[in-house]
Amino acid sequence: MLKNYFKIAIAVLKRRKFFTFISLFGISFTLTILVVLAAFIDKVVNDRYPDKKRDRSLYTNTMTERGEHSYNGGAPSFYFLDHYVRSLKTPVALAISSGFKGTNTYVNNKKIAINYKYTNAEYWDITEYEFLEGKPFTKQQIDNSERVAVISENTKKAFFGNVPSVVGKYIEADNVQYRVSGVVKNVPITLYMMYSDIYLPYTVSKTDYKSNTGYRGNYYGILLAPTRADVPKMKEEFDQMVSKLPMSSKEFNKIYCTAEAFIPAYVNTGDDQKSGMAYALTAIGIFILLVMLLPTLNLININITRIMERSSEIGVRKAFGASSRTLVYQFIVENIILTLIGGVIGIILSIIVLQMINSADLIANLELRLNFTVLFVGLLACFLFGLLSGVYPAWRMSRLNVVNALKAQ
Repeated sequence: MLKNYFKIAIAVLKRRKFFTFISLFGISFTLTILVVLAAFIDKVVNDRYPDKKRDRSLYTNTMTERGEHSYNGGAPSFYFLDHYVRSLKTPVALAISSGFKGTNTYVNNKKIAINYKYTNAEYWDITEYEFLEGKPFTKQQIDNSERVAVISENTKKAFFGNVPSVVGKYIEADNVQYRVSGVVKNVPITLYMMYSDIYLPYTVSKTDYKSNTGYRGNYYGILLAPTRADVPKMKEEFDQMVSKLPMSSKEFNKIYCTAEAFIPAYVNTGDDQKSGMAYALTAIGIFILLVMLLPTLNLININITRIMERSSEIGVRKAFGASSRTLVYQFIVENIILTLIGGVIGIILSIIVLQMINSADLIANLELRLNFTVLFVGLLACFLFGLLSGVYPAWRMSRLNVVNALKAQ
């Protein structure tokens, strides 16, 4: 029976080619947008490079002080992380890194824009960057304020070209020369807590991190628990520490700072009254709704028009005993076949668009891929799209009067 439905669906599609083109374009275009969005979210959520120990880690990247008429929010300071967070007993290591900053440098009279950030030695122990050559700088080098650097593979190509090794060579960042100690695989800019072109020891920072004894600054922290089972204990200890912090000023009466798993920390707004996760899910939900709503309504209208054109066929089938349930089932299956054809076109378009995004390097170091998870999301969206856009027209078809339908013949 499904084979017959498929033949009927193909025949109907051939009957009005313009309507078919509009339907397939709407379906494939919608699916392409959803697949690209799913690929982006999948990259952010499931890509474990370079922090492969996420199941044992908590991330702290916001610090907010609030008063009745005042608000002071941003990233934590180096002092807060090194003085207060380091005092916790549960974590076995604490990675501290600054937010990345941009600067321009010149190679053979060519301007190159790069980003740099500062880290401590434990940063390289907690994260697991893939070193293509060399190694990270050590604690001793940091303590000695040596001007050493770890650079990304793209930075190596931009500065040195395709040479075999650059370890020991010098590179300029923010008008200072640094000796390269290692080269790592690129990290996409979407992982803002770990992305950079050049990684430097925090002790060579031009900003005096020691003089800032306040809670706010420009640093992020990653706390590593001994085991996955110790993460709740580590979070509880962190929350207790924050609750005991003295106010930095009389104008504030509350301090908000959390250590969260990667995704909640990634979307953290720094405000206890505004859930970053709720905002992110709401924004994604509204976007998907808007993207799917217009093509769905368009396909519903086209389907209703096609039903009116097929009223005589429906009347004949009803006259020979076909039930409304059978007709509804047939039409929904036909519509799903249509959307699956559009889905195949959409997947092909998605592959092309993803390749174009990757080639254009629109988002630094971000490489989107069409994996099984993204493909499943696309096919599921396609199925739901076909189901939703077919239910109402199918119901309208089942309500057609046999006599009126036969008169339209």
